[in-house]
Amino acid sequence: MTNSIATPTDPPLFSPSLIPSAVAATLPPTYTLRPLRRSDYRSSFLDTLRVLTTVGEITEAQWDERYDWMQSRGDEYFILVVCDGSGRIVATGALVVERKFIHHLGLVGHVEDIAVARDQQGMKLGLRVIQALDGVAEGVGCYKTILDCSEANEGFYVKCGFKRAGLEMAHYYEAPKTKYESG
Repeated sequence: MTNSIATPTDPPLFSPSLIPSAVAATLPPTYTLRPLRRSDYRSSFLDTLRVLTTVGEITEAQWDERYDWMQSRGDEYFILVVCDGSGRIVATGALVVERKFIHHLGLVGHVEDIAVARDQQGMKLGLRVIQALDGVAEGVGCYKTILDCSEANEGFYVKCGFKRAGLEMAHYYEAPKTKYESG
């Protein structure tokens, strides 16, 4: 398991100061809320994501390459994790910041990949992740935060302060990955 202290050789993906302390204070005792770190490959981060969707078999080299790419973007990717008292990652979520020309060059936060380990569901960790990401979005200057969800999950996101604001549509591609997709 990873420890909760970042080091110079294992820096966080973004500044922990962006995470609202009021949200972290509402976690169960011994639980922590922090940015993703490179060393989290060796933790249960990917297993927690597998609760949500297919992850695939990712090597540590592939992880490092993607993590470094996201970190190089500086102010676009904000992935946070909740760790239990043993340091195991039990919940995660991501905020991706989009730069717009509209709304005076505004920023829009996209909430993605909210996942809670099965044995931790019902403890309001998903709510805390959403609240923390919402606080990060506000802290970096987003004028709104949006997300896509299934109708089955709509009630959860309404409880988190979101409201129905449109219709999601998707066009999926099955072509081989391009260099652009790989990062």
